[in-house]
Amino acid sequence: MRFDGVYEKTLLIVKPDGVQRGLVGEVIGRLERKGLKIAGLKMMYVTEEKLKEHYIQYVEKPFYPGLSDFMTSCPVAVVCAEGKGAIEAVRLVAGITYAGKADGGTIRGDLAMGMCNVVHCSDSPENAKIEIERFFNEGEIFEYDKTDYLHVYMEDERSE
Repeated sequence: MRFDGVYEKTLLIVKPDGVQRGLVGEVIGRLERKGLKIAGLKMMYVTEEKLKEHYIQYVEKPFYPGLSDFMTSCPVAVVCAEGKGAIEAVRLVAGITYAGKADGGTIRGDLAMGMCNVVHCSDSPENAKIEIERFFNEGEIFEYDKTDYLHVYMEDERSE
């Protein structure tokens, strides 16, 4: 009963504010309750080199030094989530970037107020692939049968 290839993978980072506030379990729980599979999970310090790769569009912005200090202030929790439409599903669960305006029921809407917004999540299939490869080494993403997919997706959804 393998459904490999049917589902997409995406990256979510619980940022330092989420780690410091003890929200890692809450975030992972929301992904799992949504029906997503956790294919990879680890804590790590983000190096300045990796951060510059990840936030290349912001490196020349005046706020980048503050962003860098924030993102390197403590470990982050990095999650590879998998499921049908995982990228869109994770972004929906996360809520909009500016947490003060995010809908209630979302991670950011329930757990944050401003730009310390608890999580980063991939915004496209292309970026998800790049980001997963950036933050996970070979052998750190796991393929396994998630038996509750039988109760999350209808049979025709599992074979599309």
